[in-house]
Amino acid sequence: MNHEQDLSALARDALRCLDLTSLNDHDGEQDIVRLCRRADGPFGQVAAVCVWPRFAALARGLLPANIAVAAVANFPHGSADLQRAVQDTKQIVQAGAQEVDLVLPYEHLMAGDTAAVDAVLRAVREACASLKLKVILETGCLVDAAWIARASDLSLDAGADFLKTSTGKVPVSATPQAARTMLERIAHRTPSSRVTGFKASGGIRTVADATPYLGLQREWLGPDAVEPTRFRIGASSLLDDIESILSKRGTGTPAAAGASPHGY
Repeated sequence: MNHEQDLSALARDALRCLDLTSLNDHDGEQDIVRLCRRADGPFGQVAAVCVWPRFAALARGLLPANIAVAAVANFPHGSADLQRAVQDTKQIVQAGAQEVDLVLPYEHLMAGDTAAVDAVLRAVREACASLKLKVILETGCLVDAAWIARASDLSLDAGADFLKTSTGKVPVSATPQAARTMLERIAHRTPSSRVTGFKASGGIRTVADATPYLGLQREWLGPDAVEPTRFRIGASSLLDDIESILSKRGTGTPAAAGASPHGY
């Protein structure tokens, strides 16, 4: 496989595992309409669209059934306010979404209050029992690998389906070092009967940025683990680079300018 073919393959992997995200403070309905339009594009579909809870129902109504809707809970600060986290989660469930991206109370973890962390994790897990739960560790703030490992273990023990690196709202987002620690915990603490995944999120803007995480996923969870039930990339601008790569290499047929497969 030459370099161009390899880059195209990486772009296709990133596309089908992409959680296309819009979590800006000023997001409005038209921003979500545009996001959903891009999710089902000329080169294929993303795995999910990730939005604020208030937009989850709108996204679910716009997207085909095979693109999941994810929404964030306890976002972005990761407080230990159990009532707020559960309220966010119930709103997501009632909207018909399939996935909850929950921010772990990471400051409480570092203060030694693991009971508060565990309480939030377990309450949210119960509130979204039928949905996929992705726990955001905010690894850029958990500056020591031991904290990342502890956050990973607490999340896995509480029933997380995915471990996710970051909110993208702090100065340090995803890093390969943090990803390696998280994947090691998934590999060693998850029973073979349970499927648990990893999501890299924060600061991933190009296929080149995504490539180390694709490699680490295969290294720790196996060559077949780069697929949406085991691996996600949370990003917004990454789709631009994916489409640029695939367009230049003729691996798809772009739709007419302005056209949408769903007509919105």
